[in-house]
Order: sequence, then C-alpha cells, then structure tokens
Amino acid sequence: MARETGEHETIARTSTTDDVFEALATSPRRQLLLALEDANSHADSSFDPTNLLADGDELAIADSTQIELVHVHLPKLDNQGFVDWNRDTGTIETGPEWDTIEPVLSVIREHRDEFPGGLL
Repeated sequence: MARETGEHETIARTSTTDDVFEALATSPRRQLLLALEDANSHADSSFDPTNLLADGDELAIADSTQIELVHVHLPKLDNQGFVDWNRDTGTIETGPEWDTIEPVLSVIREHRDEFPGGLL
C-alpha cells in the first residue's frame, strides 16, 4: 500500500504484526482506535479525537494526554496508516492500513472484560 508523506512523496507501506501491537501498546491509542471502530459501525466516516477528552464521556482521557494525543499518538497512528488525521480540521478517519488492525480491535472489543486489570 502506498502512503503519501508530508513532502508529497509516495512510499510503500505494509503494516506488520509489530505495527499493530505497537499501535495498541498505550491506552490513549487503544481508546482512539476503539472509538474510531465504533464510529465506523455507526456509519460515521470521521470524528474529532479531542471529543474523547470531554467530561462525562465514557472514553475521557486525562487533560495531560491531550498534548500527547496531538504530538505523539495521532502522528504515530497516521504514520502507521491506521488512521488518516486531518491536522487542519482535527478529525480522523480510517486509514489505508485500517483493515490490518480492525480484526484485532474486534477481538479486543468482544473480550474486553476478560483482560486482567482492565484493558483501557
């Protein structure tokens, strides 16, 4: 799968199992990916990930994570091709490598309560 870089140069990109597990390695990224999977199941094509930070939201993230979200987690998921992050509008949608991670997200969602110590 080809991926366009910031310089409008196209590079080849194929997700690996390591990429999938790296993407799922932190709670904020798991929350983002599961929220995006949920949005897709409701026919929403994209959403603003900062909405995850709203009070009362079941996916609320600590305030300090908002900086990490923009400077670490979203760039990583975008670079891996799992999401397409539009920095101008602040929205994300499924990326070209989404089909690689989506089956794992489905398994996580189905067995969420079976993970020791909670998943998120």
